[in-house]
Amino acid sequence: MFEYLNGKFALLTPSYLVVDCSGIGYKAEISLSTYSLLKDKQEGKVFTHFVVREDAQILYAFADEKERELFRLLISVSGIGPNTARMMLSSLNADELVAAIRSEDIKSINSIKGIGAKTAQRVVIDLKDKLSKWDYSSEIPNIDLVKDNKNKEEALLALQTLGFNKVIAEKTLDKILKQDSQMKVEVLIKEALKRL
Repeated sequence: MFEYLNGKFALLTPSYLVVDCSGIGYKAEISLSTYSLLKDKQEGKVFTHFVVREDAQILYAFADEKERELFRLLISVSGIGPNTARMMLSSLNADELVAAIRSEDIKSINSIKGIGAKTAQRVVIDLKDKLSKWDYSSEIPNIDLVKDNKNKEEALLALQTLGFNKVIAEKTLDKILKQDSQMKVEVLIKEALKRL
């Protein structure tokens, strides 16, 4: 229902944030990983996942789409709900969690509060194959350089329209923007086309 929220962070705590979008405050639960990426920011875009239960409607927010995708994979595992998935992403960052699942490190997964041995095994069994094909960057992006960069978004859309893979195009654009974060859209697209 909600793809993302973009606005001022009216309140930011280690467990939730309130995003002011045109005068409406949306409260969203977050992981510690997301908090650490957003804690110095006054505003920005967060990607969301909306959960409807019998007794509540809860919005979860993530600093990037990849963390949200991992969250969605985790809640697809039997026995793991949204709060447990958020706990997993708070205990281990996304890269550590992906590495633990790929290497079948049940001990690390089992060390997370609320995750027993059987659940840890189920996570590995259910997600190992899905994550082996999953392209997750092992380096944490420099958020200051790519923060809400409209030129990057426009260039990425243009490259996708031209038929390039989104993940590969985005990585290429990030590398270019690390060298010059204020590059114009046209120049950015041309430079990306040289490298793709």
